[in-house]
Amino acid sequence: MPMSGPDEPTGPYTGGPAGPGAGGSGAGGSAGLGDAGPAGLGAGEQTGLRARRRRRIHDALSAAAITLFLERGFDAVSVAEIAAAAGVSKPTLFAYFPAKEDLILHRILDHRGEAARVVRARAAGVTPLAALESHLLAGLDRREPVTGLNDDPEVLAFHGLVFATPSLLGRVAQYTAGDEQALAAALAEVALPADDLPGAASAFGDVVGAVPAPGDLAAALAAAQIIAVQRVLARENWARLRAGENAAARHPAAVTATRRAFDALSRALPDYA
Repeated sequence: MPMSGPDEPTGPYTGGPAGPGAGGSGAGGSAGLGDAGPAGLGAGEQTGLRARRRRRIHDALSAAAITLFLERGFDAVSVAEIAAAAGVSKPTLFAYFPAKEDLILHRILDHRGEAARVVRARAAGVTPLAALESHLLAGLDRREPVTGLNDDPEVLAFHGLVFATPSLLGRVAQYTAGDEQALAAALAEVALPADDLPGAASAFGDVVGAVPAPGDLAAALAAAQIIAVQRVLARENWARLRAGENAAARHPAAVTATRRAFDALSRALPDYA
């Protein structure tokens, strides 16, 4: 869950893309965020200034939110308090973050649909499962927060906050369902035998009232298993680190667990291996 966005160089979740002090903003230090830009500038310069100003406000809100949430808990902090800490109004806050949960979970949005992208971007001759396994192993090597193998205290605290907050977990579950659907669509593009899973398709149709095409059902079942495996592996890594292990010591076991899990997936899902 999981992670920094592609334009967020800091890594840990709590500082925002450029840290709490970026551009003179951040919790408790955002005076002047509502000021107008300098007059007498060309259209291109004004556009650039507006973009930078929007980014400063976004970062200030994000930094204020994560600081307050980690100090007091998600439910104990109001959006009015976050807006005040960032030096903006509540309407401005909601213009940037439509829901309170977005103040936290925007940090993982770049990972939505990631499994599907990995499958579609795989090199010729590489199977979907091989591509996904390689991607996950590389993430472990890089200590990507989404793998659970990042022992930065702020990252551990971020995950702890999410796991302890029902509304955040509910939103993450929605993201996970979307990831599963996106991966199923990508896997459905992989050629399957024409007679694949006819019995399962019939049984599935009895439950939901409609029988999907066999290939589509195979992809949906495969995607559900793959996403579940990734989620369980990441949660196990996080739990181990939360209990006191460090990421470097955990890494070999995490790699072994990942390889074993994907070996099991390959046996269960030979059409994607």
